Amino acid sequence: LPFLQHQAPHSWGFLFVGGVVDLDMDTNMKRLYPLLSVLFLIYWGCEGQGQGSKEEEITQTEVTLWGNVYIVENTTKLNYSGEWDNLGQLTGSIPPEIGNLTNLQILDLSYNQLTGVIPPEIGNLTNLITLNLGDNQLTGPIPSEIGNLTNLTNLNLRSNQLTGSIPPEIGSLTNLEWLWLYNNQLSGSIPPEIGNMTNLQHAVLSYNQLSGSIPPEIGNMTNLDFLWLDVNQFTGSIPPEMFTHSMTHIGLNNNQLTGIIPNEVCDFSFVGLEFRDNQLCPPYPSCVGDYELEGQDISNCDGVVELWEKYYVIEDTDTLDLSDNQLTGEIPSEIGDLINLTILNLSGNQLTGEIPSEIGDLINLTILNLSGNQLTGGIPKEIGDLTNLNELDLSNNQLTGYIPSQLGNLTNLTNFYLNDNQLTGQIPESICDLNIDWSNNNLFNITINQLCPPYPSCIEDYVGTQGTSDCD
Repeated sequence: LPFLQHQAPHSWGFLFVGGVVDLDMDTNMKRLYPLLSVLFLIYWGCEGQGQGSKEEEITQTEVTLWGNVYIVENTTKLNYSGEWDNLGQLTGSIPPEIGNLTNLQILDLSYNQLTGVIPPEIGNLTNLITLNLGDNQLTGPIPSEIGNLTNLTNLNLRSNQLTGSIPPEIGSLTNLEWLWLYNNQLSGSIPPEIGNMTNLQHAVLSYNQLSGSIPPEIGNMTNLDFLWLDVNQFTGSIPPEMFTHSMTHIGLNNNQLTGIIPNEVCDFSFVGLEFRDNQLCPPYPSCVGDYELEGQDISNCDGVVELWEKYYVIEDTDTLDLSDNQLTGEIPSEIGDLINLTILNLSGNQLTGEIPSEIGDLINLTILNLSGNQLTGGIPKEIGDLTNLNELDLSNNQLTGYIPSQLGNLTNLTNFYLNDNQLTGQIPESICDLNIDWSNNNLFNITINQLCPPYPSCIEDYVGTQGTSDCD
């Protein structure tokens, strides 16, 4: 060492601040050993500290990613994006060292072949404005640290294989304008904190496995213009708070939503509005078209009747015209639940079986036309309860039995057709209580049956051809 000087064989000289001190080797050397150890430690410790500082300085100022070295202070944009028809060459996982580029404002790694999880260190990039990791093969959850990126205006994680729930910390991104999470495997419910993102304009969460109710806090996002939640597993009702401000596009199709569509939807004009393939119940708002409502399963809705694989809302159905529709089978007794019907026309089909007595519950009917089928059995006496009928047409069937006397109650009837059946017995005298122009065969026709005389005086000249061979 520089401060040691060679002396006589049995002594050493040491240079201290006060001068040179001669010590006898045999007597004093042992006292010197501890001092030497301290001096060596101080010397090497200072050397090591200086080297560590240099290494730390290098680590803090330079980051190597995918074979390229980036200076932290100078790197504000990192774009390795490929294209949808020409993917980039990045593979493997996103290095956690990317979190050291703390001056980044734009990070675009989209359209590559990246795998693995999104490193939580990405939450260190607090200056980010745009984060685009879309169209890769990333897995695992969205890290909660993403909520640290409060300067973000654009977050795109679409078309990966991300799982887990949307972290509630996402509600901290109050400057976000675009949120694209679609086409992943995200599950769980939408956190209500999403309502804090009041600057959000586009939210696309389609094609995931999101479930639960749609949070009413979405109504707080007053700048929202596009909201697509389609092809998920959302349940519950549609919150009316969603329609507190103008939007141009809402997609809720292909979920399991129930209840009714809020009438508030009609307060605004939409370019795109999708409710298809849910379990939404009528009555539907007048502004929503049939196409937007296709594929509703309303089997569990109150006030609904299923007829021939279609559903009808009792409250709204006043006309049921299924004429010439190739209907087969029997007339369902549930047809009697459509109590607001004024017109029922099932003519020109291939219906069989008997006329259900429940048809007498349709007391608002003005027109009942069951002609041109293959109906059998008798005319139910309950038809006599349909006192608002103007037209009754049961012609061209295979009806048998007597004409019930209760038909005389149909005093508003102007058109009456029972022709071309197999009716038997005598015509009841009560039929003459009807105010019909019997002479006009366009208004009254009872011909081609097996009705027996004597005939009521009002129609005896107008009964036409009758098969009376079995009459007494």
